[in-house]
Amino acid sequence: MYRCIKRKPGSIGKPLPGVQLAILDPYYNELGPGKEGILSVKLKPHAPLSLFKEYLNNQKETDAAFRGDYYLTGDRAYKDEEEYYWFVGRNDDIILSSGYAIGPCEVESALQEHPAVLESAVVSSPDPQGIETVKAFVVLNKEYLHLDKNQMTTDLQDHVKNIASPYKYPRKIEFVDKLPKTVTGKVQRKALRKREWSEVKKEQNISVAS
Repeated sequence: MYRCIKRKPGSIGKPLPGVQLAILDPYYNELGPGKEGILSVKLKPHAPLSLFKEYLNNQKETDAAFRGDYYLTGDRAYKDEEEYYWFVGRNDDIILSSGYAIGPCEVESALQEHPAVLESAVVSSPDPQGIETVKAFVVLNKEYLHLDKNQMTTDLQDHVKNIASPYKYPRKIEFVDKLPKTVTGKVQRKALRKREWSEVKKEQNISVAS
């Protein structure tokens, strides 16, 4: 964020000089303000000097990232009327539920505003109808560990409905002691998502077999 421009809480700001960004739809058409899509870097009339040329010894990844006149960052975002950009989430983290594309960061941010929540991670979870639903893994602050978990689940769901949007609240909440993280302290949503889908699919198969 430039020091000389107005700040917008929650926005990732504007691109640096020499960097041209675009929000693209699935067919790589540029989208206007307020439309969520793929955050991309324009390569023409010239690519940013700091942009890498290729993935080393990985042509498949290179071809997937460089499409026509754009470099696809792998992030989803949107811009507003003043050309401020707003991060939604990584493409592979986005949860497609009931026709909505839900970014986990917004749900996690809403949960974080509740005094009971120490940290959280939000991922997709399958349901019996074959669609995705929102699930939150929550680590509670120690002062709240003794409270009834069913009531706490309801309280957190209502909290997210009020802070974010009703359709974004986590249908499932699992209270855990800790979250899997990388050596740099970043939460590994991918590991949680893989575990969740594997366990739920296993439960569903057992239920059908029985």
